[in-house]
Amino acid sequence: MDPKIQEQLDEQEIKLNQIFASVKKTERYMRLTFWVTIGVVVLPLVAAVLVVPALIQSFSTSLGGVTGL
Repeated sequence: MDPKIQEQLDEQEIKLNQIFASVKKTERYMRLTFWVTIGVVVLPLVAAVLVVPALIQSFSTSLGGVTGL
């Protein structure tokens, strides 16, 4: 094989390996972002859906004896 072609193929292989490493880093970053989003947004929303009705019931029970509202 021509040395010039072999050199180009070697350079392309190096660049492909760099791209692959970059893609792996991006994939890890996106996975981390996904789990942080779940933890910061979704879990508090689920907790609020479960806690708010209990709080409303507690407040309504404690205010049940108060008249004149």
